[in-house]
Amino acid sequence: MKFIPLFIHLLSSVLLFSACSGKSNTSSVSITEKAIPLHYAENLTLSATTDCIIARLRNPWDTTKILHTYLLIDKDKPVPKNLPEGTPVRTPLSKSIVYSSVHCGLLIQLGALQSIGGVCDLNYIKLPEIQTGCQNGTIADAGNGMNPDIEKIIDLHPDAILLSPFENSGGYGRIEKTGIPIIECADYMETSALGRAEWMRFYGLLFGKAQTADSLFAEVEKNYRALKALAASATHTPTVISELKNGSAWYVPGGKSTSARLYADAGADYVFAYDEHSGSVPLAFETVFDKGQDADYWLIKYNQAVDKTYSELKSDYAPYAGFRAFKEQNIYACNTGKVPFYEDSPFHPDRLLKDLIKIFHPDLLEAYELKYFTKLAE
Repeated sequence: MKFIPLFIHLLSSVLLFSACSGKSNTSSVSITEKAIPLHYAENLTLSATTDCIIARLRNPWDTTKILHTYLLIDKDKPVPKNLPEGTPVRTPLSKSIVYSSVHCGLLIQLGALQSIGGVCDLNYIKLPEIQTGCQNGTIADAGNGMNPDIEKIIDLHPDAILLSPFENSGGYGRIEKTGIPIIECADYMETSALGRAEWMRFYGLLFGKAQTADSLFAEVEKNYRALKALAASATHTPTVISELKNGSAWYVPGGKSTSARLYADAGADYVFAYDEHSGSVPLAFETVFDKGQDADYWLIKYNQAVDKTYSELKSDYAPYAGFRAFKEQNIYACNTGKVPFYEDSPFHPDRLLKDLIKIFHPDLLEAYELKYFTKLAE
């Protein structure tokens, strides 16, 4: 039976080399890596070699696999020979296409606005810096994210495209054939708010803003941990539901999502905390009503010109009025058409946590004024 240890050794070697997998034809070689410590992110690892920084993105939908491996190479140096397998990305990025307002917002905070060469889905980006840039021509409007203007993108000669991957998306169509590195921004699939926010350190490396990103994250982490400790001192744990029905389904945050973790860290009991998903979960209205009809609080987000009211909510869907939070007027809403919720909160979960604590335990933050949410008007 001496062949068993040999088999295990060979299998370990295969797994070691396959861990560097990515979407590229570069060869795999044995290299020495020094880990760049991350403390919260579960789907991202960073390490440094003498030639590059390696970023490995774990597939959040199949955690036994690697979604993508990136090799960050200083653009002022020649491309090294014998790189490990992965997608080479010359850094710092100087002209990128960014698909989401979330990442546009972060890049502005990191001082990398000038590196945004174009955006997709401009109608959903409320950031004045991006809107102004598109108006004066310093930032290109690359069209709809589902069907971008390929010719315009090619003419821009961007050094990377930042977009959010989705399960079973089937790839990115014509955009993949351009040869432009696609950075798959899977931060939204993290299972904790600090885990998602920690991805800013990866984006900082991409745009030459590593020190700024590290400092910003350290401040976010410090604030978040202090607020979480404050919420732990609360003497009661209210229950909460969130979101609204959309068509035939009600998309609720999964029990392993960043939203669910935020509710827990704010001292609340999320009614779907038992769920195992880290993304949104489509449920029938009856299911949500069965689990959440007696919830103490209800948090909603919407986008419209005029703030929503209880009467409008009932007009939208009469059964909403059956929830206890509706009857007792404990609904808090965020109008994302007026408030930069999506642009700001993903990488500043400390700010969102403070709002949630104020809602669930107002006595703990008596002088604080809500930043994102307001109590729904009659």
